[in-house]
Amino acid sequence: MTDKALQILNSTFGYSEFRQHQRDIIDQVISGKDAVVLMPTGGGKSLCYQIPAIAREGVGIIISPLIALMQDQVAALQQLGVNAAFLNSTLDEVTASNIEQQLLLGELDMLYVAPERLMTSRFLNLLERAPIALFAIDEAHCVSQWGHDFRPEYIQLSVLHEHFPHIPRIALTATADKPTRKEIIQRLALENAELFVSSFDRPNICYRITQNQGNARDELLRFILNEHEKDAGIVYCMSRKKVEQTAEWLNSKGLSALPYHAGLSAQIRQQHQHRFLTEDGLIIVATIAFGMGIDKPDVRFVAHLNLPKSIEAYYQETGRAGRDGLPSTAWMMYGLQDVIMLKQMMETSEADEAHKRVEHHKLQSMLGFTEITSCRRQALLKYFDDHLEEPCGNCDTCLTPVETWDATVVAQKALSCVYKTNQRFGVAYLIDVLLGKDMDRIRQFGHDQISVYGIGKELDKKQWSSIFRQLIARNLLSVDIEGHGNLRLTEECRPVLRGEQSLYLRKETKQAKSTQRGRKAYNTVKAGDSALWEALRICRKSLANEADVPPYVIFHDATLMEMVERQPQTRDQFSKLSGVGEKKLEAYAEQFLAVINDHINTSANPKSSSETVDETLQLFRAGMKADEIAAHRKLQVTTIYNHLSQCIEMGQLELQHVVDLSENEIIVIQKAFLNFANEGGKLKPIYDAFEGAFDYGTLQCVRASINIPI
Repeated sequence: MTDKALQILNSTFGYSEFRQHQRDIIDQVISGKDAVVLMPTGGGKSLCYQIPAIAREGVGIIISPLIALMQDQVAALQQLGVNAAFLNSTLDEVTASNIEQQLLLGELDMLYVAPERLMTSRFLNLLERAPIALFAIDEAHCVSQWGHDFRPEYIQLSVLHEHFPHIPRIALTATADKPTRKEIIQRLALENAELFVSSFDRPNICYRITQNQGNARDELLRFILNEHEKDAGIVYCMSRKKVEQTAEWLNSKGLSALPYHAGLSAQIRQQHQHRFLTEDGLIIVATIAFGMGIDKPDVRFVAHLNLPKSIEAYYQETGRAGRDGLPSTAWMMYGLQDVIMLKQMMETSEADEAHKRVEHHKLQSMLGFTEITSCRRQALLKYFDDHLEEPCGNCDTCLTPVETWDATVVAQKALSCVYKTNQRFGVAYLIDVLLGKDMDRIRQFGHDQISVYGIGKELDKKQWSSIFRQLIARNLLSVDIEGHGNLRLTEECRPVLRGEQSLYLRKETKQAKSTQRGRKAYNTVKAGDSALWEALRICRKSLANEADVPPYVIFHDATLMEMVERQPQTRDQFSKLSGVGEKKLEAYAEQFLAVINDHINTSANPKSSSETVDETLQLFRAGMKADEIAAHRKLQVTTIYNHLSQCIEMGQLELQHVVDLSENEIIVIQKAFLNFANEGGKLKPIYDAFEGAFDYGTLQCVRASINIPI
């Protein structure tokens, strides 16, 4: 079966070889056996069930928790020539009925369904009459009641084993510690399945965590502008209000940001998600309501403005960056207030005590992770029972090693202050006592008379705040939520308090400088090839608009970069690019090869720039239209419009002779450019303002007629 799987991998998906455990997993499922797969985001999980679904007789049933994920994956598969479909609430009755008929006839390779639909008696009866190749349970960690994404309907999926005992099942997830793995196996009755665990390492992601010193928003803006300007990214916030405020503020600073949270209508959420998937350089500011199943490969950064509630949540959310394997950044800024808010949310939840204990333990692990002074990647992988021999060299603690100091004495002062004030107060009050502040409240409680009053004047408020935060992270102090955030001593603090154990803490420094690890994908392109990179992206965007799919469905950034590096000039050479299968070779080779060859021809003759514009001018004056000139010269239409706009700007052509517009339409567009003068002559705001009524070539020519600076 391996030969058949490899042939599908090459001809359909355009890849020459399998990665990690893919070959073994695919062989396992093709041969009719069950599998449990743990593989990091971007590691190629989808191929582990997509190839067996194509290779085996019948239809692969893919159980997916989100409508957006189904639609994205089906759109991508259809671009590859795979007969895939989904059944969900977005379809009308006629379409849904047609898909069900295709299912019964075995005409589909894959059908995506939500667990809620799958578990209805009607759909189970439908499946019993259909030829089934396999069942794939995606995002299988949703089955765990202890996990961060529990979905009750997932527990019922064990019924598949009862109804279809001879159909292979494959459960897949990117996020599962040992207890969650055990629960997946038990609840889905997969005790006899082969377990495949790939490394959780995402080496292309640079992990960076800093403490919020009251300037988180400004630091976020600086991070984006310095390292990820015009890149797609996700910013996570804890509350809906903060999501709205942050998105509005980023927009006021000239970035393009959209909010996403459960308080928005389903229509607005869908619109914002669709824009994020289809547009370049857009930022989504969201609560955790956004993200699962987002299959966008070119998310270059994920930023957290608040502390995630667990390491699993952090790993999954940061894993949405760099799915294409290119350099990306996971950036976070957090403060002690985040810990208090999260603990308050946990205490006031309706979960039982057992769940609350687990949640508190996970939060404590997350807090400890933020305060470590060793390699973050090693600690992150260790949490998932993975092992990295050497420090990664691509996290903040590796790139800018943390300086530590013997904080035993100041820790004893802090712990003693908690004890002497009867464990009844929060951080702010305790710091005031240590600093010896002259305050009515301190005198009222008589704390100006206790031994710890004023013994901490060698440090300032920020330094003391850091010490208390680190003592909480190391579980030497706990936050009593029921007591309104007052601190309590834990058993672990006794050796330090008694002087039996030394304590080394991280020394607070200025915010780490931006690193080069998080640089834009195209920054690795040679300077002379940046024009080709942009031309390929324009070509991809145009094709994506025509097909009404996100640009990455046409080709990933990684494939475009390979085009830049290899610059293929024939269909055979183009077919050897990673990600180019038979269907995409047939559909897109001609367009991209034309862009590449145009670039090569222009680069080969530096003096040809004015000559090539003049040739276009002569052909236009001879009566040929832009698309005819493009076909005649074997250039892109966008290139021809660029030539024509230069001629208009130099007074060699009249605008009215180039564009098919009425005089009134020209005036309206010209006014729009003037109204958007602060956009620097960009075409997209004008294109969006007219909702695509005028194409980019037309707008470019109108812009040239009024000499808007670019």
